Amino acid sequence: MNTQMKLKKIALAVSSAIVVSVSAPSIAVEEQAIEEVVAVGTRLQGSAAAVIEERKNQAFVADIMGAEQLSRTGDSDAASALRRVTGLTLVDGKFVYVRGLGERYSSARLNGASVPSPDLTRNVVPLDIFPSSIIESLAVQKAYSPSMPAAFGGGNIDIRTKSVPTEFVANIEIGVGMNSNSDEGYTYTRPNSGQPEALHSAVLRYRGDFSLSSIVDKDSIVDTETMNRAEQAGAINKSLVMSLPRDLQVAKESLDPNYDIKAAIGDSFEESYFGGSIGVMLAASYDNDWSYSERKTAVVDDEISEGCSTSLATEDDVNNSCYITAKDSKVTTENERISGIFSLGYKLDQQSVSYSKIYLEDNEDEVSLAVLQSPNGSTVRTIAGSDQAQRFHSFNYEERILDVDQFIGQHTFLDYMGIGADWQYTESKAETRIPTNIEYKFIDTFEDGNYKSSIVTGDDNRAVYSFTDMVDNVKSASGNLTLPLTFEGVEVTLKAGYDFLDRARVYNTSSFAVNNETGIPIPVNGDQSDILGLSTYLTDEFISDNDFFLSFNEPTAPSADDYIAAQKIDAGYFEFDAFFDNTWRVSGGLRYEDFKQVSIGTSSLIFDRVTQGIYYSEEKIQQGSVNQDEVFSSLALTYLAESNYQVRLSYGETVVRPDLRELVAVAYFDPLTDIKTFGTPGLKSSDLKNYDARFEYYMDNGDNFSVGAFYKDITNPIETVLRVGDEDYTASFVNGIEGEVYGIETEWLYDLSSVVSGTFTSGNITLSDSQVSIDPAFAGNLTNPTKRMTGHSKYVVNLQLGYDSADGQHSGSLVYNVFGERILASGIGGREDAFEQPFHSLDLVYTWYPDFNSKVKFKIKNLLNEEQEVTQSDIIVRQKEVGTTVSVNYSYEF
Repeated sequence: MNTQMKLKKIALAVSSAIVVSVSAPSIAVEEQAIEEVVAVGTRLQGSAAAVIEERKNQAFVADIMGAEQLSRTGDSDAASALRRVTGLTLVDGKFVYVRGLGERYSSARLNGASVPSPDLTRNVVPLDIFPSSIIESLAVQKAYSPSMPAAFGGGNIDIRTKSVPTEFVANIEIGVGMNSNSDEGYTYTRPNSGQPEALHSAVLRYRGDFSLSSIVDKDSIVDTETMNRAEQAGAINKSLVMSLPRDLQVAKESLDPNYDIKAAIGDSFEESYFGGSIGVMLAASYDNDWSYSERKTAVVDDEISEGCSTSLATEDDVNNSCYITAKDSKVTTENERISGIFSLGYKLDQQSVSYSKIYLEDNEDEVSLAVLQSPNGSTVRTIAGSDQAQRFHSFNYEERILDVDQFIGQHTFLDYMGIGADWQYTESKAETRIPTNIEYKFIDTFEDGNYKSSIVTGDDNRAVYSFTDMVDNVKSASGNLTLPLTFEGVEVTLKAGYDFLDRARVYNTSSFAVNNETGIPIPVNGDQSDILGLSTYLTDEFISDNDFFLSFNEPTAPSADDYIAAQKIDAGYFEFDAFFDNTWRVSGGLRYEDFKQVSIGTSSLIFDRVTQGIYYSEEKIQQGSVNQDEVFSSLALTYLAESNYQVRLSYGETVVRPDLRELVAVAYFDPLTDIKTFGTPGLKSSDLKNYDARFEYYMDNGDNFSVGAFYKDITNPIETVLRVGDEDYTASFVNGIEGEVYGIETEWLYDLSSVVSGTFTSGNITLSDSQVSIDPAFAGNLTNPTKRMTGHSKYVVNLQLGYDSADGQHSGSLVYNVFGERILASGIGGREDAFEQPFHSLDLVYTWYPDFNSKVKFKIKNLLNEEQEVTQSDIIVRQKEVGTTVSVNYSYEF
């Protein structure tokens, strides 16, 4: 008995490991299908049958991944799991690119509801925030249907969290791991709080002007016998400097191993009053990871000489360098993730309602020690040449929280023509807080290539403190009605629904600089000759003995570094799905969407609030606004052959709109590029026409194969354009004239038991190309006005070789993923486009089932020990170590 149950369990794991194109079913349907799976024949064939049948029965092409597949491939979050889907690539471990299009061309929903993004720089939710432990399934719909939001480019991702169980379930899992690069790293004493209250009060009191004259004026200071007015104001300013967190002791030490713990418990109870059942489920997880990497970022010289040097510190001829600047960084990062989900549901016959509370917290603490050399920049500083270089000590702690309350209802009225109804109401809040963002700058002196000492130069911004807060609130509601009708030779299902979204975001940041007002260099580390001691040089004594003063870096009118934004969507749709003689299937409909969005740059200075007319003028509101009132259509045709194949054709009209922040001329650092990026007021939305064709073939034993083609015609595509300063890049956004993306996709599942018992292979390959043209009048000094689209990869390959032992005690997967080079940002000033290079990911997952309740999983990620690289003009401009991660997890189901 136990052996049969174990075989069934392993069979389910095999089926979920298959990357196949199926549409997103309701949770109830998926659970019902899984309950009916029986392990007959080979485990692969039996467990895949329900999933394959579901795929054949969908009107619009989609891919779905179950919780067991996440377990099989060893992926810890939604982002890393989705890179296994046909045509999907992962960027920065957070964002998913669908069919070679950037993250702006994909959208994500949670159980069918729109939720805000805790990422400061994008509307798209970073998918790494969703741990696999709370995920029931992931659905990726690539062909547009009217029931989906019109903001649909490459595809829509629906993250379905675990629902209430139908019987008692309980499990616990613990794991430990280590990255090959992370035996040692740098840590620091992180401040306990954010912006000091003294600074907050001083900003309001002095209206952001911390100059001595301002302090004298606002405080009405008069000369005394012991101190004149300037000396008294200077003492007040220095007291503000001393209120800053300055005890940032850096140490090099062994890093703790990675560890995680997950647990879940749930049950279902019958209630006798109405005869229904009540289900409850609680799941939580905690994950703590350390990583250390050495990174390189550089700005390519616009006149690269043949055979130029990329090794600055060792080359004698520093003037023959490839770079204007090159920065080498040693970065240590601690990621702490906390998640929890509570679900309560009630079911009576064909009616069910549920409530879910979802809480996700993702904290990142990073310390970076970097050296910047400028051989061809405006200031010649190199270790090998002038024996000088710039040093940066950076500390950044970011807290991201997503808090969701969601109500879902599903109803079927059998006595009323079988009408079905489903609805959801969701309130969610995303909060991002950066209480620690500190950067110190020094000039290092070297002797024979060895560090000797450091100074603080006599200019501004030697120490910069920034504090950031963002709150994003979203209310999402939707309801759908479904009516099945049957006529002679025709079966029709009619569906209509309404979607509503109301969103508000407030973003505030404040920056303070500690400046050396002496005008002369000051030694900061004496005879220590220890770079780790630099971060604690701003002692009370040092500040008192030197002319270090605080300034507030808030821009004055008409500039802004804060913004407020709002978004509202009212949408209604009608959809039909008709079968003709079980041979032809026609599906489609119309969606009406009234979209309003506005983003306005602001300032936190109290006197700027008084002059709101500067920021809230009609012109600025129009430049930061998007108002659209449109109808979007979709049509799909499927031919159902009597044999084992079917052919699909579909067409859809969709839109991609600018992000909230992209419409405001506010600067921020893009985490994907580390480049200071500015929004562009007046940026237009992109209109898309989507064409899809697909052939699917199914074999009797469960093996299957499919091949498809797609084409997207894009008007006003949004592109990122680089600007080059003396020593660094900046970036902004422009609308292209037109763009297109086209390609083919193929995927398969094949049982290899005839070759080696218990083995199978699955995978997918996408080959595509793209082109975008940008009006030179809006492109500045763009090197290539006609080019591939930003973020597009010409190929994506996913391969998996799986094995399950005959006794059901062992299973394993060897999983490979690679994407073709993709443009990270467009080149300018004669420099070529910056390309992110292919990353060959090879992971091994082995699972041992010692008994029916226990499971031991061993994972090795990035077996090839690849590094992430970005090149420009065939020169490396970004390089990051990734390392190989080894982990072991033990789980027990009660």
